[in-house]
Amino acid sequence: MQGLKKVCTDLADVKNYRPISNLTFMSKIIERLVCRQLTAFVDRHRLLPDLQSAYRRQHSTETAVFKVVSDILKAADDGKVTLLGLLDLSAAFDTVDHAILLDRLDASFGIRGAVLSWIQSFITGRTQVVLVDEDQSTVSNAFCGVPQGSVLGPVSK
Repeated sequence: MQGLKKVCTDLADVKNYRPISNLTFMSKIIERLVCRQLTAFVDRHRLLPDLQSAYRRQHSTETAVFKVVSDILKAADDGKVTLLGLLDLSAAFDTVDHAILLDRLDASFGIRGAVLSWIQSFITGRTQVVLVDEDQSTVSNAFCGVPQGSVLGPVSK
């Protein structure tokens, strides 16, 4: 099943669609519990950079823009030159390498054992299919990306 990424885009271009995970009620309940525990762990151990705005409570695009504008204005007041580089990461979650993600969770965040095994089972071994009207593609394995449309991937607050 596919969902349109943005409302005002070309419906014929497959790049404008994202996969939708159809999950059971019980799966969503378990994901919510895991999400709460992982978020509490990350917050308690201050594992995210202080200035990261994405996927954090009381942080948003507005807080990130406010910080950037504030830094630019301060630099201008101090007579400094400012250079701003911007990246479009709109498809970032579609390209996440599973092995790298699991390694980072272990090495950088200290997530190991049963929790890491559960996350591995959650993101690996997935398949995908495209359905347009009555036509269905062949089933193929998904070797990268994190499930979107589920509680955990990507986490939203």
